Amino acid sequence: MTMSETKIQEALESVRPFLKQDGGDVEFVAYENNIVKLRLLGACSTCSISHLTMKAGIEESIKKLLPEVESVLAIE
Repeated sequence: MTMSETKIQEALESVRPFLKQDGGDVEFVAYENNIVKLRLLGACSTCSISHLTMKAGIEESIKKLLPEVESVLAIE
């Protein structure tokens, strides 16, 4: 695992308790060309406001630890 991937995992661990509280979770899939790809799991995968969770919660947390990240995308 690269240093960047380690920082992404740290950021995910910081938001994971909030996701699990609502019955969801997130899985790291890939980091390439400054784009993070994640998979939303559980309740997060079908939540109508998951796009807000991605931008306001997860992406913000990742960019704090890894400012070079341009985008965080949810994939299926």
